[in-house]
Amino acid sequence: MSGSVLLVDDDRAVRDALGQTLMLAGYDVTLAASYIEAKDHITVDFSGVIVSDIRMPGKDGFDLLHYARGIDPDLPVVLLTGEGDIPMAVRGLQAGAINFLEKPCETQDFLTVVENAQRARHMVMENRVLKRQVEQGDAASRLLFGTSTLAEGLRSQARKAAKAGTHVLIFGAPGSGNSKVAEVVHLLSENSSAAFQKRAAASLTPDSLADVLKLAEGGTLFLDEISTLRQDVQFALTDAMDAPTAPRIIGGTYESPAFFQDGAGFSSDLFYRLNVMTLRVPSLKERPEDIPELFRHYVTIAAEQAGTSAPQITPDTISTLMAQDWPGNARALMNAAMRFTLGVSDGESGADLGLAEQLARVERSLLTDALKRFHGNATEAAKALKLPRKTFYDKLARHEIRAELYR
Repeated sequence: MSGSVLLVDDDRAVRDALGQTLMLAGYDVTLAASYIEAKDHITVDFSGVIVSDIRMPGKDGFDLLHYARGIDPDLPVVLLTGEGDIPMAVRGLQAGAINFLEKPCETQDFLTVVENAQRARHMVMENRVLKRQVEQGDAASRLLFGTSTLAEGLRSQARKAAKAGTHVLIFGAPGSGNSKVAEVVHLLSENSSAAFQKRAAASLTPDSLADVLKLAEGGTLFLDEISTLRQDVQFALTDAMDAPTAPRIIGGTYESPAFFQDGAGFSSDLFYRLNVMTLRVPSLKERPEDIPELFRHYVTIAAEQAGTSAPQITPDTISTLMAQDWPGNARALMNAAMRFTLGVSDGESGADLGLAEQLARVERSLLTDALKRFHGNATEAAKALKLPRKTFYDKLARHEIRAELYR
């Protein structure tokens, strides 16, 4: 696993030997002989890990550990100890070091510890990027995840619907997040400071509709599965929509537009009032390249809710997820993330798909992950995957991936 390592040891022979080991393993290595020399390389944006000897002249490894944690409490520090210094190493762990190694150490043991530390750092930095996107972006960027063309199209549709200020119909399969899209439309609207009310359409009566319309005055009322509205409630809603203070109505449905037009008992007048703006929420099956980002996001949420650290998400985990059809869409993926975080296996796999389809989904995941890492720079992404530039672009075209969407 590649990454950056700040290696600190006052013994030049040890420093050079360990540095060479790390460089041969593909790491970008910075060597330092002392606390003073090392501290200038430690910043909150440093994306690597620190490996430091404990015993050094002047300020020692404990001082460096303390300094590093003051800059960034999540910065992994691995301590190197001399023979017989195990109690000192335990003290380092208690002070916040991620691990320790006793010198001299086996090369593989050394690389394994550094790789684990680097993986933890990568997860922290990735989560920070997502958090910055959430804090800096609009509601569509904050709440509607995915880098696929379909995901970007959904965000664009939500922004247009919000700006239009009209009533809206949202079409999406079960579990695809119709209510979340409705909330985004509300948050992007001029009336975002007013109330946003959600109700299951099937549970409404004319009286309860009147009550919730009053609660949502000047704001937005989302009716989940609007196709199940009783006819008397449909007529009451149609009349209420003419009131000066009536809220914007957003209807969510699992049905297709044809259902409302085929005389299935739904008021044509109400349908055409709602059908001014329509949004379609794509299923996960249509955009498997979004599954890695969504799953990581849900795992982060699940870990926070469970009060635990997010477990490592391996390429095998991602490829297994991408090989599934996910008929339950985002809701099912969220449940899978919760089970994964809690260490509960559900035995799901992509065995029902052919080998070609499974490999295609894995390849798509590797391509999009590389583009994300290099912010849409196709040349660097191709180098990282050890692919000729033309081959890389051919694969992007085959999977209908646009590099510019990741910049």
